[in-house]
Amino acid sequence: MTIRHPYRVRRMIAAIVTVAGLVGVIIMHPSSYTPQPASNANAEASADVILATTILSKLEIKGRAPKTGYDRKEFYAGWPNIDGCSLRQHILKRELGPTAVLADDKCTVLGGEFDEPYTGKHLVFSQKSDLSSGLQIDHVVALSDAWQKGAQYLDEDIRYQIATDPLNLLAVDSKTNQGKSDGDAATWLPPNKAFRCQYIARQISVKYKYQLWVTQAEHDAMAKVLQTCPNEPTIGVELKEND
Repeated sequence: MTIRHPYRVRRMIAAIVTVAGLVGVIIMHPSSYTPQPASNANAEASADVILATTILSKLEIKGRAPKTGYDRKEFYAGWPNIDGCSLRQHILKRELGPTAVLADDKCTVLGGEFDEPYTGKHLVFSQKSDLSSGLQIDHVVALSDAWQKGAQYLDEDIRYQIATDPLNLLAVDSKTNQGKSDGDAATWLPPNKAFRCQYIARQISVKYKYQLWVTQAEHDAMAKVLQTCPNEPTIGVELKEND
């Protein structure tokens, strides 16, 4: 793995997902992600944009439920196979974009380069072993956090969607992701400050989509980040009927 230049320009990745059946379970497929300009705190918000601050105000604030009974297998047993490729490989291809070097199976990612969001470093992977050790697929809303904030009360099919929804998945630096562990916004934020607004907007989008709640400390940490970018948009959010 090679680290080139510092992270300079971040982009908002808007998830366009399609629904497909897999063994009777509805999952969200990774598809194309259109780069968007970073938000401008001084810009006028578009009328059809749903702001992260708006959705944050709609999230329920409660204390953590007990972690009792948590196991990753309560969400999923492993990456599903989608269109002949592992979801992990789909996410890697999404992040590395046109630089992704594929094996003969047209699925396995062997190398590539991209601006890693959590550190802000430009990473270059010249071989599969470096990529495998250097990148992990992070659940932006950690599964343990989701479990303690409502997911344990949801249907197992919905928990499966939380774990496999591309909206909740990012390819990130392995060491940094291990430091995050299952932390929420109150206990962990990306070291790359330029990505924090987009990170919080993505967490808020996931929590709203799957009706997960936030703690007061988490809510306050999210609100503090969004003070620096009040026009930060959510990602793929559709307002629910009662909102």
